[in-house]
Amino acid sequence: MGQGRGWEGAVLKLLRAKDFVLTVLDAQDVTPHYRRLRLSDGGLLAATGVHPTMWVRLWFSADGRPHQRAYTLVDPDPAAGTLGLEFALHAGTASDWARAARPGDTIEATVQGTGFQRPEPAPSHLVAIGDPASLPAINSLLGALGSAPATVWFEGEPTGLPCRTEPGRHEIRAVPRRDAGAHLVERVRAELPAVLAGTPHPYVWIACDTATTRTLAAYVRKDLGLPKQRVHALGYWRAG
Repeated sequence: MGQGRGWEGAVLKLLRAKDFVLTVLDAQDVTPHYRRLRLSDGGLLAATGVHPTMWVRLWFSADGRPHQRAYTLVDPDPAAGTLGLEFALHAGTASDWARAARPGDTIEATVQGTGFQRPEPAPSHLVAIGDPASLPAINSLLGALGSAPATVWFEGEPTGLPCRTEPGRHEIRAVPRRDAGAHLVERVRAELPAVLAGTPHPYVWIACDTATTRTLAAYVRKDLGLPKQRVHALGYWRAG
């Protein structure tokens, strides 16, 4: 395993990454553009443990070349040795594989670089800014941070998607994707200060396309003055 992955695979090997083979158990089309797979973990969870927002690198092949993409684990079950993966479907190698995946299909996965540092003090209010690609991580975060109220700016249409928000505690604000993410930035700039006002220990988690994530992270840290340990920002995909 790990052969033919080019320089990315070689670097991960040097970093002592761990490799596993996942096997598809079943598949479900949540919507025409969102697909959930359940897989056996090939020993992954027993070897690595589980933490909130945990992710793995999946390896795909296109035109004879390796491609790796990161996906958040959904409902990992170490006792059963199973995990879920959810795919926001669009044009691309990973989405093509997910669309065609059937029970018995396998995919190689690498664990390296994933981690979660629980914010201290615990959040008095959680702010999450994401989209369908980061929805599994948002759901994991909502479950991990206990009883804190949350406001979620969600770029895209959440109707029909498995959003694990609780009425009365979590508010989801849907934002259409326009102007390559600029509309989301405008909405957050207009609305976030009021959400943060009066909450002593906010925690802001941002996971959109790379450019939007970078813009919003700079706004939260520089303009709003949140300390870096209260902000987590990671670009989940690159706009083409």
